[in-house]
Amino acid sequence: MDINTLRSLVTVITFIVFIGIVAWTLSRRRTAEFEEAAQLPFRQDD
Repeated sequence: MDINTLRSLVTVITFIVFIGIVAWTLSRRRTAEFEEAAQLPFRQDD
């Protein structure tokens, strides 16, 4: 395995991880959690 094959493999793995993160972020199951997290800076601490 030469360095170019290793670089190509790392690029493909990174792209797959990126697609996984995007899919996880856009998942409809997580919408409520992300909406709640988006409101955290606006909450008042009592």
